[in-house]
Amino acid sequence: METQDAVPQNADPADGAQGGAPLLDRTGACCHGGAKMAVLAYSLGKREINHHFTIKNAKLISLVLVILLLVFHTALRYYGGGDSCERLLSRGRYLGENVWQPYGCMMHKYKSIEAKTCLAEKRVTFVGDSRIRQLFYSFVKMIDPERGEDGNKHEDISFEVASSSLNVDFLWYPEANHLMKERLISWTNEGSAKPDVVILGAATWSIKLHSGSSETLQQYKVNLTAIAAHLEKLADHAEVYWVLQDPVNEAVLSENRKMITNQQLELYNEAAVDELNGRSRVKVLAAARQAALETIAQSDDGLHLPESTMNVGAMVLMNSLCNKLLRPIDGSCCQTLPPPNRLQKLSLCFFLVSGVAFLVFHVLGKNRHRRPVPPDVESLEEKKPATAAAPLGPKAPFQALCRMGVIMSYFYLCDRADVFMKEQKFYTHSTFFIPLIYMFVLGVFYNENTKETKFLNREQTDEWKGWMQLVILIYHISGASAFVPVYMHMRVLVAAYLFQTGYGHFSFFWLKGDFGLYRVCQVLFRLNFLVLVLCVVMDRPYQFYYFVPLVTFWFVVVYATLAMWPQILQKKANGSGLWHIGVLVKLLGLLLFIWIFAFSQGLFERIFSVWPISALFELNGSIHEWWFRWKLDRFAVIHGMLFAFLYLVLQKCQVLSEGKGEALFSAKISNLLLFLSVVSFITYSIWASSCKTKTECNEMHPYISVVQILAFILIRNIPGYARSVYSSFFAWFGKISLELFICQYHIWLAADTKGILVLIPGNPSLNIMVSTFIFVCVAHEISLITNDLAQVVIPKDSVALLKRLAVGLLSLVGLLLAKGSQTTPGA
Repeated sequence: METQDAVPQNADPADGAQGGAPLLDRTGACCHGGAKMAVLAYSLGKREINHHFTIKNAKLISLVLVILLLVFHTALRYYGGGDSCERLLSRGRYLGENVWQPYGCMMHKYKSIEAKTCLAEKRVTFVGDSRIRQLFYSFVKMIDPERGEDGNKHEDISFEVASSSLNVDFLWYPEANHLMKERLISWTNEGSAKPDVVILGAATWSIKLHSGSSETLQQYKVNLTAIAAHLEKLADHAEVYWVLQDPVNEAVLSENRKMITNQQLELYNEAAVDELNGRSRVKVLAAARQAALETIAQSDDGLHLPESTMNVGAMVLMNSLCNKLLRPIDGSCCQTLPPPNRLQKLSLCFFLVSGVAFLVFHVLGKNRHRRPVPPDVESLEEKKPATAAAPLGPKAPFQALCRMGVIMSYFYLCDRADVFMKEQKFYTHSTFFIPLIYMFVLGVFYNENTKETKFLNREQTDEWKGWMQLVILIYHISGASAFVPVYMHMRVLVAAYLFQTGYGHFSFFWLKGDFGLYRVCQVLFRLNFLVLVLCVVMDRPYQFYYFVPLVTFWFVVVYATLAMWPQILQKKANGSGLWHIGVLVKLLGLLLFIWIFAFSQGLFERIFSVWPISALFELNGSIHEWWFRWKLDRFAVIHGMLFAFLYLVLQKCQVLSEGKGEALFSAKISNLLLFLSVVSFITYSIWASSCKTKTECNEMHPYISVVQILAFILIRNIPGYARSVYSSFFAWFGKISLELFICQYHIWLAADTKGILVLIPGNPSLNIMVSTFIFVCVAHEISLITNDLAQVVIPKDSVALLKRLAVGLLSLVGLLLAKGSQTTPGA
């Protein structure tokens, strides 16, 4: 697709008409009255959209949006005040009933071992009334989930973890008065045992004991002024938090607590905020109060909050204390970002030099170039342009690298710099299924006639890849992996991609017999270019982008299987049917290879633990993730190869009817296969929906996922009318499916896929729309950049190609050595 194509690409409906008959006349041949007008409006509507909304215009809009958003977020950070730590402590909202989302950052859910590691050799002290005691117990249960609330009321309580030298204490001080002040003074004296963290708050007892009198409020302010001075001094060597008062449910308060009203509590909170706002090192915990505003109705006595609400306060505290130490990937609140490493700085210099070179060529007026039509990454079947594309000049690669440098800057700002916000995922059925419905409605709206009606024709496979990729994107951003039936169907989609890998590469080699080095380098470059750049710019291991290592591995396996002696091609097999047996023997050998690897984990680990292979397939120092991914879909590629072989043999034997409007087989066979396919498709879905655990289903998945894949293929291709149409909307996305899959990691999702990128704070729906628009434009541009660079990096001349291949391999080895010498963040 060229730069000027519409999004999605659609041909004028008149273009496919025989004899160039006017659109109105053709619609009249099959439609009447209102139906005719509806078809006319439908066709003209699509043409009007495509005329004005081109991909070039879309990219210009997205560039302007990125610039405006950068200015907005920079100004928001500078003038709005407040970093992610302050937002964690002060603002948030509930996602569902129990999941708390801080404003603009992600909160990690700490486990016991993590809490003990973070707080080792520390003394944490809670000071206050019964509500602070509740917070104390929630905090302690994060460290030791088995700990019960066994302390006496109105007394001090201690908790200790001897193995970590960790102490967490609760001190009973129900009023902010001279007694609390004396305790704080004792901690500031030289030589006294000082806590490392202090969490305190009080007000309800003052209101209760003095019936909410105005004099008591004034005294509270005086006491707080005296206390605040010592809190500020205590903050020299400890982290100090003042907890604002939670609301009460006045309707269910007992008679002796009726004077504790929300109006009174608000006055006391205002007094605390006014006093502590000037104390820069004393942190005010207001998020717990915000959470309580939504859950106080669930309180049994109107004063003490449900345990789930107190857990929010405890988790906020834990994130505030530990994120900067443990640096969890999914805990962006309160994290300080590491400076760029050596490779990241070198990549910046490289892109800057490319930009300077491009400007020099531009000033010198070197030639403009015309982009060749990008081939498909998997099949590399190039569409013939109407006019021959001019060869790329010396300016072209630098221009492509300059554009790539700008895009990589956006990647870095989105997911490695503290510019844009991030929020966590939260799954509900509506967040997954409603966008799915919208997507398929759009796909149906943009339907076109296919240029050919062959089985799995080009438009259809692009469409297939496109809708699968869009479904996977919705699955990722909605966090739908938490729902096992959806997870299992997504596993089928990944297997279907690998099925297409086997099908496409087998078909190419079988029909064309091109086993040359140029072909291999073209495929490997197109598959891996973006990922290798991201490995450097984003400082991630290669295996992190697991799908690319997977399809790269399987391409090499397919190539090796078919290229090894004897090379069996369709031309050779036409001469003797025995060669077909030779292909089956090769496939049987591949199946044996897969079987040995699948049932010999030790052998698998030994092979992939050898350097430099280990540097490509390890994640966090282990190949377990690679083993899991490889084993899960180990038969998908060979299923695709076998299916391609059977189809091409049947096609050559003229068993299939692939004409326009013709069913693939005779009526009886077609109806029988359609019936069996529908039953198989539904049966698999029922089985997937009945799965209890992912582990249980993953054991069966490699053996039965092909059932639903084959069922879909037959349903889509047996009826002639189904092969005659396709969705150009889905096909457009199918052409950039690889880029979409990779780019989502950092500029649509965030925190290395753990969260969601927030470009528009406070409006999740608008944020998704804007970030998706930019994300798609970036993915499309990267596909064009990859195509441009492939023409330069992979020359057709064998001698030049070997030289560049040697340079590329040396560069790759150097990159692996450099990455091996540094620690990856988040590892």
